[in-house]
Amino acid sequence: MLIGMVNTEGNPNGLDFPDLRRFTEASFEYMNACGGFGGRPVKLETCVSGGTPETSQACAQELVGKKVELILLGLDLFPDFATYEAAGVPVIGVLPILPPDFTANALFLTGGNATTTAVMAVIAQDRYQAKTVGIIHADNAGANSTAAGVEAALDKAGITWKAVTGGDNETDAGYLGLMQQANADDPDLLISLYADAGCIGTIRGYKTAGITKPVLTTSICSDSDVISQVGDAATNWVFVGATPERDTPEKALLQSIVAPYIKNEATGEMGIEPADVATGALGLGGLGTVLALSLRNFAAEMVAGGTEMTGPNLYDFLKSADGLFLYGGITPVKCGLATPSYPSICSYVFEATEYKDGAVVSVDGGKLWDSTPLLP
Repeated sequence: MLIGMVNTEGNPNGLDFPDLRRFTEASFEYMNACGGFGGRPVKLETCVSGGTPETSQACAQELVGKKVELILLGLDLFPDFATYEAAGVPVIGVLPILPPDFTANALFLTGGNATTTAVMAVIAQDRYQAKTVGIIHADNAGANSTAAGVEAALDKAGITWKAVTGGDNETDAGYLGLMQQANADDPDLLISLYADAGCIGTIRGYKTAGITKPVLTTSICSDSDVISQVGDAATNWVFVGATPERDTPEKALLQSIVAPYIKNEATGEMGIEPADVATGALGLGGLGTVLALSLRNFAAEMVAGGTEMTGPNLYDFLKSADGLFLYGGITPVKCGLATPSYPSICSYVFEATEYKDGAVVSVDGGKLWDSTPLLP
């Protein structure tokens, strides 16, 4: 079985996600060693796009030319859906990025920013009964788009908001100033859309400013590398879309699959012990395992029901089946639940975590927050 995958890497503007491809490749290597993909041996043909429409189109033409029977999208900003559709090749992605993805003739296992931003508004409304919110984010195209989603969801909830923008990278004093500005009108809670180093800067700025009210942010800021830097300063921070570490067979399998593809900082070589894999610190690369291993489970269920394993059959099964879950067994999958605005999205509910008593733990006992009431 020949499958194609498109993923963005090597873009000079920071769009570089090789771990997503590597972890997907590792997952399919595991499948081939353990019975195949739906019982069939599988070969994954990958094509790296450069974060431009031209490179995405070239990848689509290349993979269609190789006669793949299914296309997987890692992070591809400009998927050439027209080429795939003309060739009759189904498309399954892990994360919609830009608005055209939401209505494309494709399926995405997660909802990306659309569902994350809606759940931020749901939590603000339902958990905190917030009437006013202060938002901080970087002033760039991606962050502005995410902020617009948050603002639209807050508008839908009837919550008043005020946004403050900063640079992509700020000094500690800069992050402190942003937190103080966002808190100047004493809103009921804050929302921070900064990521990576910005997580550390904003959490420290929050602590230095003496703010104690809740802050909602994305799952990126729950990364163990962030928490190890900020410690108890993250108290009252809620990480939307994050899941706590759980010792399960699924976690152990994931650790064994990706361990050879993680750099050992002590030796400089690739490969660490499976037990040393922090599954909460895989970043966007972890989406590669979510994509491949979820599809592996769906394929097994489909074949067990008597349907032949092909790319089109798997696509049709995913599009119509009930009772499916993303890898890990927590997040339910139901494609097209929020049609007509979001027909390609397949999951709408997810957990949130918070920093509490020295650890990142699930909010409200593992409650699943539903994005659909406030999808913008």
